Amino acid sequence: MIRSMTAFARSRSSASFGTLIWELRSVNHRYLDIHMRLPDDFRGLEGRFREMINAAVSRGKLECTLRFKPEEASEGGIQINTDHTKSLIKACRQVNDLLHQPSEINTIDILSWPGVVQEFELDFKPVFKASEELLEQALKELIANRESEGVRMKEVIQQRCDAMHEVVIDVRKVMPEIIKQHREKCKSRLDELKADIDNDRFEQEMVYLAQKMDVDEEMDRLESHFKELLDVLNRDEAVGRRLDFLMQELNREANTLGSKSADIRTTQASVEMKVLIEQMREQIQNIE
Repeated sequence: MIRSMTAFARSRSSASFGTLIWELRSVNHRYLDIHMRLPDDFRGLEGRFREMINAAVSRGKLECTLRFKPEEASEGGIQINTDHTKSLIKACRQVNDLLHQPSEINTIDILSWPGVVQEFELDFKPVFKASEELLEQALKELIANRESEGVRMKEVIQQRCDAMHEVVIDVRKVMPEIIKQHREKCKSRLDELKADIDNDRFEQEMVYLAQKMDVDEEMDRLESHFKELLDVLNRDEAVGRRLDFLMQELNREANTLGSKSADIRTTQASVEMKVLIEQMREQIQNIE
């Protein structure tokens, strides 16, 4: 299925440990170019994240951002090492008993004592697992969006391809008439000059002129390219580079038609083909 390289996806997940958010934004690029923005605690998973993206996407510039906000309960505020604090208070009272002028125990001093306040340590194993599952979900959404846009692009390309095919049919129809008109024009010029001509030589020149103006071979190649183009559009793989190559081939044949043109109708046909090819190329540049 045709996929666009331009898409956006956002997935969010909340659990007891907090909230995870993946944002994926992709634009067209010649190769796969991944830019990761991760919280420091997730740096060790960057390789795994890249493997997952590589398995799902083949081309495009991807900006991948992961955000993690721990729950307030997980952040925990201040947690006290109760046993250590009791021991410290007991020691303070023992010291006070030895002093002639005992002082009250200062709470702030107790809290500032090493080991009294404990930092909450979050178990990141379930968080890491959830971040991988959420990335997989975001990638599915990204691909769905790419495919949805790809359907529209495919329709545009098929329409332009059909229009080019109509131009080819029209050129085939008018070519015998064009050659006949040139023959009559040359004969009329010679008659005006009232010159003695060698009819055999004249016929040879007319044959040479007809061969020079003949574009059947180019039209055949164009129709062959049209068939391949429609075949490629229906392949279930990344086809952007192949389509771009086909545009080059179509453009080459359209240029040849223009260079062989000896009539305004074939010149216009060449120009019309180039316009249609350029419209297809604009779409194809954004296809994976």
